[in-house]
Amino acid sequence: MLSVPAPLNLGLAFRESREPMLVLDPDQDRVVEANPAAADLLGYDSAVLRGMPASVLHPGQLPTLIVFTQAVQAKGRWWTHALTPRHGEGKTLRLEYAGSLLLSHAPLMLVTLADLDARRRRQVDAQADAHMRAGLSEWQRMERIFRDLERENQLILRAAGEGIYGVNADGVTTFVNPAAERMLGWSAADLVGRDMHATVHHTHPNGAHYHHHDCPIYAAFRDGAVHQVDTEVFWRRDGRAFPVEYTSTPIRDRGRLLGAVIVFRDIGPRREADERLRQALAEVDSLRERLELENAYLKEEIRLESHHQGIIGRSPAIEATLRQIDVVAGTDATVLVTGESGTGKELIARAIHEASRRSDRPLIRVNCAAVPRELFESEFFGHARGAFTGAVRDRVGRFELADGGTLFLDEVGEIPIDLQGKLLRVLQERSFERIGEERTRAVDVRLIAATNRDLRDEVRRGRFREDLYFRLNVFPIAASPLRERPEDIPLIAQHFLKGAARRLNIAEPRLTEGDARRLSRYAWPGNVRELENVIERGAILAVRGRLHLDLPEIDAPPRHREPAPAEPALAVPTETERRARDRAEIEAALVLTGGKIFGQGGAAERLGLRPTTLASRIKALGINRRDLLNHR
Repeated sequence: MLSVPAPLNLGLAFRESREPMLVLDPDQDRVVEANPAAADLLGYDSAVLRGMPASVLHPGQLPTLIVFTQAVQAKGRWWTHALTPRHGEGKTLRLEYAGSLLLSHAPLMLVTLADLDARRRRQVDAQADAHMRAGLSEWQRMERIFRDLERENQLILRAAGEGIYGVNADGVTTFVNPAAERMLGWSAADLVGRDMHATVHHTHPNGAHYHHHDCPIYAAFRDGAVHQVDTEVFWRRDGRAFPVEYTSTPIRDRGRLLGAVIVFRDIGPRREADERLRQALAEVDSLRERLELENAYLKEEIRLESHHQGIIGRSPAIEATLRQIDVVAGTDATVLVTGESGTGKELIARAIHEASRRSDRPLIRVNCAAVPRELFESEFFGHARGAFTGAVRDRVGRFELADGGTLFLDEVGEIPIDLQGKLLRVLQERSFERIGEERTRAVDVRLIAATNRDLRDEVRRGRFREDLYFRLNVFPIAASPLRERPEDIPLIAQHFLKGAARRLNIAEPRLTEGDARRLSRYAWPGNVRELENVIERGAILAVRGRLHLDLPEIDAPPRHREPAPAEPALAVPTETERRARDRAEIEAALVLTGGKIFGQGGAAERLGLRPTTLASRIKALGINRRDLLNHR
């Protein structure tokens, strides 16, 4: 017959006790009962604690909890410091558990909880009370100990470069060495007998009040441990703070903690040196990054230089361009190079740079057509770390890279108009700020710009600032298209042929006189770049050393359009007039075909041109089909 346990009746003593107590059922992993003192200590309502799994109250400590409860069951009573329950607010408590088995209600057990931190504070208070009860004789004995300590170490204290002072168990200063006097601005007579913390250690570096109970110096004669700190400040007599590094060492007499000796030093000069070193290292990193970028640009220049070997040709147009380069290279004047795509505008910029006094500094090239709109400022001026999402480190801009050298802005007409004003300001003031940085940086840059657009027309259309145009157009140079200097075509073709054979690692094919004549008859809408591609393709397809020029456009007879109205015999159109006429015809064809270039009924068919040729001319003339159709 099963026995029924008596009803659990803990009585008034359990509920009114000031000692926190729990009743646990280890078999059911349950808190059966908790008195109000336990509820206050654990931070839960008594009703919440009742029925709570004991393992929930001790997260991650189930093995320790099992060991404790089994020990209570086996021995009748047991205690432990190993269990650290979680307070209702989430903090961890340091408690002593003392358990005893409720024999009439086994396996239930009564557990008494004791706050270890509160117990330690009571012990400290008891020691202080014992000192007070000891009376004058005890105080005199402590003073003799500190006086003897000071006298025995007088030579060391006076010679030491670090500040040294002693405090008794109440935080009252007992001695101060000369170095401490100098650093703190107080005389020893002013400090001895005073509360040292309230005098020199009363405030945190951020200005917050520093309570005595939080002071590591005082902790040394409470817990008996040596405390080392290097993140705080002491306050001088004149109200100025200085960073310190200090060690607080407890003093014992016959096992009793009497006070502490504090050794400190002013680490302000060291921190200033560390900061200067950090700034110097940051500057070195910035210079290293700049040199790495310059090196990358120089490698690219070397590659391009070995690819082109300068400006080639003996035509009057080339000779006129070379004369202009000689005239302007010795100055710092801004140069605007205009011309169709593929006419060698970058070669002209490089020739100007290499003939200038800046040739020992880099030529930095920016292809404005390839820079995303949102990155123009960062590309030109750089940015500071954290200036925007993704800016994980400082970045040097192109203007800063080109300092002392030349900045070449290719396709300058592609710069968004709302950013052109910032470029103009830098050109006028010769200074800029990185994005996210307030520091203004001076810059000495020679600017060369290039475009295949008619910037005057862009100004009239409101797509380019007039003031920036005049700022760029100080010394204009026009790069002649290849069709206007056919006598240069054989020389350029031969140069490209040598380069292609070297890159392809093949014997150099022959360029015959017939090949030269065929190349010279072609209009080359893609200019030098198109010629280079034709020659390289011909070298790849060469048979038995004979260049294979497989381009229908070269051999096909020129196609004729409807004759234009006859001009007077003496009215030879200028280059500007010819370009304007070509532009008007192409725009008209595009409007008629709805912007269609390729296929039947396209603009190329109407104009009697190959679609690829028409596409090249549209790009060379800077025609925007979308704008054209939107403004019909």
